[in-house]
Amino acid sequence: MDGTVPCPAGNSPSANGNWVGLFILPIAPYNPPDMNSLAIELFREVRPGLFRVLACRNARTYVDVLDALELESTQRQEGMSREEALAIVVDVLEQHPDFLPDNEEMGPEEAGDFVTLPPKERARRVLDYLARKDVGWVEDVQLPDWQRRVRFDAHGAILLDALRRIARPDAAVFTDPFVGVCATLANVDAFDKEPLTHLENCLKGATDGLRELRGMGKSIERLIRRQLEARTLGESYAVIFDQYAEQVGHECYAGLVRAQLPARLDAARERIRQILGNSDLLHKMQAEVMRRENSEAAPAMAHVRRHLEDLEDKLDFVQPLADEIDHRTAEFTRRSLARSRYLQEVVGERRGQIKEFFEKINQSFPGRRLVDLEELRDFPSLLLPNARLLAGRESLYEPPRRLTMEENAPVDDEVTEAMRDRAKAQLGGAMRNSLTVARANRFIAQLPGGKGTRFASRELPIRNEDDMDDVVALLLHAESSESRYRVEVPSVQDDAGPPEKDHKLAYAFDRFFVIKK
Repeated sequence: MDGTVPCPAGNSPSANGNWVGLFILPIAPYNPPDMNSLAIELFREVRPGLFRVLACRNARTYVDVLDALELESTQRQEGMSREEALAIVVDVLEQHPDFLPDNEEMGPEEAGDFVTLPPKERARRVLDYLARKDVGWVEDVQLPDWQRRVRFDAHGAILLDALRRIARPDAAVFTDPFVGVCATLANVDAFDKEPLTHLENCLKGATDGLRELRGMGKSIERLIRRQLEARTLGESYAVIFDQYAEQVGHECYAGLVRAQLPARLDAARERIRQILGNSDLLHKMQAEVMRRENSEAAPAMAHVRRHLEDLEDKLDFVQPLADEIDHRTAEFTRRSLARSRYLQEVVGERRGQIKEFFEKINQSFPGRRLVDLEELRDFPSLLLPNARLLAGRESLYEPPRRLTMEENAPVDDEVTEAMRDRAKAQLGGAMRNSLTVARANRFIAQLPGGKGTRFASRELPIRNEDDMDDVVALLLHAESSESRYRVEVPSVQDDAGPPEKDHKLAYAFDRFFVIKK
């Protein structure tokens, strides 16, 4: 094609060879689809129905079904039998009683009578829908011996793993990658020896650092949301001390503060500007790019300059992102304080009792002051141990008490029982503060197996006192809403005889079982 079009028949060349009425028209260049398009490459590998399952009205039910099937398939490399897969789907559908497929999922006939079907038949239709060729989340394979095996699609497993990481993100971390970037740029001699390699490492470190900072911001945002959803003081304090303190405060926010990035980043940006003005260093990196990619000089130099500019842009973005994290941290602190005060006011354990008590006093002694009452007849005694109103009944104020010399006296060789009891109480308080639900969850996560895996107490890996503390934390928080396990104690469920004992290290305890959630 030379950019012209043939002339019409009436304007064909004459017999003597002269052209009459030849039109020269430009033709738009043909732009084929970009073969590097993500959409083209993605849908070459998977079917569009794979994503339709996640976007339909029943997505919540299907996600739980797929999660349960995939967790079981990881334990069955050869695949599950169809009966096993149906049993899993039946269990999940029982947790979603309002599930009702629409016509696009199963057709008008099957969707219409779905509610009247027995559980196993409903599970069969759900499993068949997920195994359809245009959906492809699972594969229903018939073996040569006529047995049918259900296998989870490999692409679906990758997508489901990404969904799990979104729903259950790991604790935010900050590995201080920007300090490494700044140190690499500051080491002039080492950078000049292999400039392109160091530049690429710095660019990767800056990318990872920005990703970690965004993860920190997302974690704080998630904790703010959980704080606002807290319904009790226990839940509110768990967000502050168990989740924020361990996942953000100690691990990443403190590291971000210690890094002292602003001063280091200023020096790093100045070093990048020096490199951009160093022609010898730029030509050295240009030659390396030309050798690697077999490219021309101009594109190679553009490649080097683009890398340097990208690195400078990433470093410029660090300080605003760190400031945003500071603002979100301050917002979390304010909201936590406000939530704590609100819950103390409206859901305090004794608030209702105290309100009822004083309302009854107002009804019994209208117009009188509490200080004028000699005794409160027909009222139960106050449920306060050793209660003393030191400033009278008009005030519950207790003046500050000075410590006596005996309480501040140094410990001598003669240790009294009171001193021992006080030390045990302090040690017990310290242990309660360290034995958190997060510690129990970490211990469970280290055990092999997925959801539903069951461990007897005698099977737990208890090798030292620290492992025993993990088990104590596991038992303390077994009923917590944040725990990722549950505990069964046969001696509590069945009183047929004395409980069996398990022995670990120098300890003996009643046998129990731990099941992963």
